[in-house]
Amino acid sequence: MLRKALETKIQALKDEILVLGSMVEQAMRDAIDALKRRDIAAAHRIYRDDAKINAKRFEIENETLIAIATQQPMAHDLRVLASILEIAGELERMGDYAKGVAKINILMGDQPLLKPLIDLPRMVEITTSMLHRALVAFVEGDVETARAIPQEDDTIDALYNQIYRELITFMIQDPRTIDRANYLLWTAHNVERMADRVTNICERTLFVATGEMVELDTADDELTADDAPAK
Repeated sequence: MLRKALETKIQALKDEILVLGSMVEQAMRDAIDALKRRDIAAAHRIYRDDAKINAKRFEIENETLIAIATQQPMAHDLRVLASILEIAGELERMGDYAKGVAKINILMGDQPLLKPLIDLPRMVEITTSMLHRALVAFVEGDVETARAIPQEDDTIDALYNQIYRELITFMIQDPRTIDRANYLLWTAHNVERMADRVTNICERTLFVATGEMVELDTADDELTADDAPAK
């Protein structure tokens, strides 16, 4: 009887993780759309609604801790519950990135965008897709999908680098564009960091399955000849 109750509770918590993930995905999509349209009212709403994401995270954490304390979880179940705690925290931080984009929109005031947003919405489209699939993989215990998703981060990094180079060119050619260029750089950085955190979720799926923490994306940690210190 206790075992059945624990299984039911874990499934309910996984469902809540999907709900929280959906909230975060929508917040980032809305934040970029509001920036694209320079909709300050929408940006204020997104900024305020971050409190709902925070509240959902704390609700999940509270219910998870109660389950750990009262349901006597065994090793695998404990890994699932610990991962739910971690993923809820990751999602709340991703929500902060969306809130940050909304804040950038507000700070820009009545300034026009430096350039039309093309690559940024593409970054968001890919990142939110990665997040959604990573969460489904966690819920379903799909290890193969969890291993594959972080490879898509290379596309996000390439888009970020493209945006970075383009905006730096604007700033060099006309220093008066520095402020507006920086706003877009900060926005791109928020989206890039969101994609990085998707990898953390995928690592949790592997942790539940194997009991080991494995780094799925170590490309940034590899030392190349160009990174070597000068002699």
